[in-house]
Amino acid sequence: MSVKAKTRARRNHRHWVLAHWVLPALLVVVLNMLSGPALAAILIKIDKPTQTMTVSMDGETRYRWPVSTGASGYSTPTGSYTAFRMEKMHYSQEWDGAGMPHSIFFTTRGHAIHGSNHPGMGTPRSHGCVRLSLKNAETLYTLVDSHGMGGTKVVVAGADPSGNWAASSAPPAVRTQGQALGGSQARQRRGPFRGLFRRRR
Repeated sequence: MSVKAKTRARRNHRHWVLAHWVLPALLVVVLNMLSGPALAAILIKIDKPTQTMTVSMDGETRYRWPVSTGASGYSTPTGSYTAFRMEKMHYSQEWDGAGMPHSIFFTTRGHAIHGSNHPGMGTPRSHGCVRLSLKNAETLYTLVDSHGMGGTKVVVAGADPSGNWAASSAPPAVRTQGQALGGSQARQRRGPFRGLFRRRR
């Protein structure tokens, strides 16, 4: 084989290696960098007949807790939703500035999952929101906050339990930062936008 032929063969081999190995490998690296980390799929399923919440991540059940959904006349809407707003401490404009710790909103009508120290967990006692114990609400909030709302689906399923359940209209004060927030304290937090945005409890 002549020198020119050998040179041409080596050049062709380099081109083949570049096209079949180097460029595809670089393409994979670039695509991974552009796509970023994959969002974990979090499914929050609320079963109204049993008043329970099941939290799954990537198909694996992580938590199962008692909840309190909407009482008679305040039914929590069924359906599939995506969490779109989170507030570590929200004050309800509709219910006299009542505290809603670790709120995860899932409807544009103000329905949220949030912590509560109301008695009667496991029975429908809310004004439409999904109540969790304070500890469980904090756990759920931390989980969603760390993995992103974009991958969090909220599913509310089933019919309301039978019975004429009355809503708890005068809840105990929610403690935050070592202090109890009563009605007058909570009202001071409402500010100049009072009444513009109505939130359920």
